[in-house]
Amino acid sequence: MSDFTKYLAGRVTAGGMNRREFMGRSMAAGLTLAAASQLFDTSANAQQPKKGGHLKLGLEGGAATDSIDPAKATSQVMFTAVRTWGDTLVETHPQTRAPLPSLAESWAPSPDATVWTFKIRKGVKFHDGKDMTTDDVVATLKRHSDSKTESGAAGVLKSIKSIENKGGDLVVTLVSGNADLPQIFTDYHLVIQPDGGVDKPTAGIGTGPYKVTSFEPGVRMTFEKNANDWRSDRGFVQTVEMITMNDATARIAALSSGQVNFINRVDPKTVSLLKRSPNVELLTTAGGGHYVFIMHCDKAPFDNNDLRMALKYAIDREEMVKRILGGYGKVGNDFPINDTYALFPEGIEQRTYDPEKAKFHFKKSGHSGSVLLRTSEVAFPGAVDASVLFQQSAKKAGIDIEIKREPGDGYWSNVWNVQPFSASYWGSRATQDQFYSGAYLSTADWNDTRFKNEKFDKLLISARGELDERKRKDMYREMAVMVRDEGGTILPMFNDFVNGATKQVKGYVNDIGNDMSNGYLASRVWLDA
Repeated sequence: MSDFTKYLAGRVTAGGMNRREFMGRSMAAGLTLAAASQLFDTSANAQQPKKGGHLKLGLEGGAATDSIDPAKATSQVMFTAVRTWGDTLVETHPQTRAPLPSLAESWAPSPDATVWTFKIRKGVKFHDGKDMTTDDVVATLKRHSDSKTESGAAGVLKSIKSIENKGGDLVVTLVSGNADLPQIFTDYHLVIQPDGGVDKPTAGIGTGPYKVTSFEPGVRMTFEKNANDWRSDRGFVQTVEMITMNDATARIAALSSGQVNFINRVDPKTVSLLKRSPNVELLTTAGGGHYVFIMHCDKAPFDNNDLRMALKYAIDREEMVKRILGGYGKVGNDFPINDTYALFPEGIEQRTYDPEKAKFHFKKSGHSGSVLLRTSEVAFPGAVDASVLFQQSAKKAGIDIEIKREPGDGYWSNVWNVQPFSASYWGSRATQDQFYSGAYLSTADWNDTRFKNEKFDKLLISARGELDERKRKDMYREMAVMVRDEGGTILPMFNDFVNGATKQVKGYVNDIGNDMSNGYLASRVWLDA
């Protein structure tokens, strides 16, 4: 049985798909009539999700500076929180990444993919009892695409020319064609809010399965079941509590003792410890998330590409995957795309640890003295140890890296995207275009390496509207090489997402390429006491 049909079977078990829809989609995926019928009956008679209970999540990634405004959601805690109380127009299939209907029932492009028409679902209510309308959708998208916006989705919305309500339909006109527009609308920042959240961006009112009941930034956030949820295949527990636990030891202890039901970012070094707990299981997902050291290309000394190349050759990637990830990941190649993405650029030579090349480029850069790297355990699991390994491998190339360990609280507001050289991480995105538009386009708000390349920008726009997949793949390859050889990203490893849960947690959906079931963790699981 394929991952896709497993997913469909799970939807049946969860009560979210009838026989007719299941049969049609399963047979389209290659199952025979008899096999599809048998699978439906088996799934329908499988254990149904249990309703009720209190789900407690101990999550790394929260800070006192967190905002409930989805436009400003950056951390793992707020990413998960936004997915818990809000819905986007489109979702992605957890195994194939194909776009799936959510608040938009369907969509259709013009022949050149410059004009898209979305049918907006009717009968959906916000948490405050008001009907969700196309005008709310229009206002939401306009807020996130406004030239003065601070939204993390601004970069991927740059190509929008107009957003309109035409006869109840959402009509989006683009400056140039984009075959990936439905996937762009899966961005977690783009949850639909009343009046777009223009006047009350921090109200926490959406259409999701849970209502916000309290919010203490950097401490905890609580939710209760939305009794008027428009979907029946989610939101099984009665209440949800997200507790910020930035200390890895505290998270492990809380899970092992049953104080919480789920923790994220399990350090591979503690896996053996968790495995000894009889009531705990690991939940691992391979994907496009990656751990990085980022350099600002516009700030000395990192405005010198030879210095950037010296540092890229001075890092031992294999050693990091082994010692930091414990084998739960793959070696990176200094561009943010791996083979979990469609049209992955093949044939690019793997960069390896080479002290002699590092020495060559370091000498050519003309830089003398040390290089300051800021790091913190909240940057990614094992970030401090990874920084020390980097320091040690660079020393063999004659490069002195000075490490400054920063406090976890405030790291994402005071260090990341502020200081010129720091440790960080990125989760996956639905498409290559979405990632590059959000983090590498010259004008992207989250361009945390300050990579600005006019040729890259033009290629990105061209690839976005290219319908010939072969040509588009070639463009993505050229873009990847530019980022690899000219950018400020040192990407030693793509991490598997390693989380832990008590065995009472059921229904976890392994969303390929994304952490914590793509943020839908609280929406999808139930508790089997």
